[in-house]
Amino acid sequence: MTEPTALADRSTGPELNAGQLAAVQRRTIAILAVGQILGGISFGATVSLGAILAARISGDDALSGLATASITLGTALTAVPLAALARRRGRRPALATGMLVALAGVGLVITAVALAMFPLLLAGFVLIGAGQAANLQSRFAAADLATDASRARDLSLVVWATTIGAVLGPNLVGPGELLGDLVGMPELTGPYLFTIIGQLAGIALYLVALRPDPLLTAHQVIAARSATSDEITHVDRPRAAAFATVAIVGAHVVMVSIMAMTPIHLVHHGATLTVVGLTLSLHIAGMYALSPVFGILADRWGRVPTILLGYAILAACVAVIALAQHSTAAVTVALVLLGVGWSAATVAGAALLTESSAETLRTRRQGRNDFWMSLIGALGAIGAGSALGWAGFNGLALLALPVLVVVVLLSPLGRRAS
Repeated sequence: MTEPTALADRSTGPELNAGQLAAVQRRTIAILAVGQILGGISFGATVSLGAILAARISGDDALSGLATASITLGTALTAVPLAALARRRGRRPALATGMLVALAGVGLVITAVALAMFPLLLAGFVLIGAGQAANLQSRFAAADLATDASRARDLSLVVWATTIGAVLGPNLVGPGELLGDLVGMPELTGPYLFTIIGQLAGIALYLVALRPDPLLTAHQVIAARSATSDEITHVDRPRAAAFATVAIVGAHVVMVSIMAMTPIHLVHHGATLTVVGLTLSLHIAGMYALSPVFGILADRWGRVPTILLGYAILAACVAVIALAQHSTAAVTVALVLLGVGWSAATVAGAALLTESSAETLRTRRQGRNDFWMSLIGALGAIGAGSALGWAGFNGLALLALPVLVVVVLLSPLGRRAS
């Protein structure tokens, strides 16, 4: 199945030369990075309150985890439709639509809190997941016009921008609550004012500034060059693409499973909430702050070697937890390694998935990748609770080893695309 020929974006104009394409790519990266910051602020404020609102509205602390689970489910459910929209209409409407659906979800959440309706609250969180799906798609949008020499680096710069939003978002909860009180919003929903502002700004940014559309421009270049450009066109390598998805999903499920249970483990061993917060902050920094480093490494060393480096770092995380789970300092180090390993595997894996897929299949595979990444990550987080109960924190970490081993054994499939 080929891409629709009616993809020509009126904003792309005539065919661009190499210098113009490079300028468009630089502009695209900058816009996507700003969009990631806005999305991160919106999502950070949302997640910070989700569990609290779920527990308060339901009246049962045991149901608090359903907030994050609902957001993750929404991300999985909307990843493929948003990728299909991008394939038909371009990245601009796809990214804006994801944020628009998330904005509707915020409205539902505020309404649900006002009416104390738990099912409506969860429905709102499912819709908010579309915003996270759009954020995930942004990293692939950064690769649409990238060359082989800079694809991972360009992608990683957009991932890095998430750091700013992820740090700012949770810190806006306090000011947001004060602002919400001033305008008469339901209790604990004031921070969603920043979410609304961030989502509206992101929608406007993508619709107005993301021109020419990177995906439609790539299609235009491919058509004009009769699919002969080494910079844009690639022979399809389905096995390598499948390995890339397995590597990304594997790293994600290991990261989510261990990270989700770390606060409980630390509290049970006497850590204060301040220490827990610091540990998670360092973990998030590990996830995003070093992504440009791994982007550069993936461009210079190759995608698969960088993925394997990430898996080696994940194995180091498992080893630290297995040997020193009772040490708060050691667990903090392990969480940093967990984030860094995830970053290396995800950045290099996304670059490999993009360039090992023919353009006619690329966005479809990207959407499926994000679907499986979100769905299996959610299942891993849910299963991690049971695993912690019967195997302990070190046992939970050791359960990650089979995942790491399988991906390493499959790595020769990925090398065929390097």
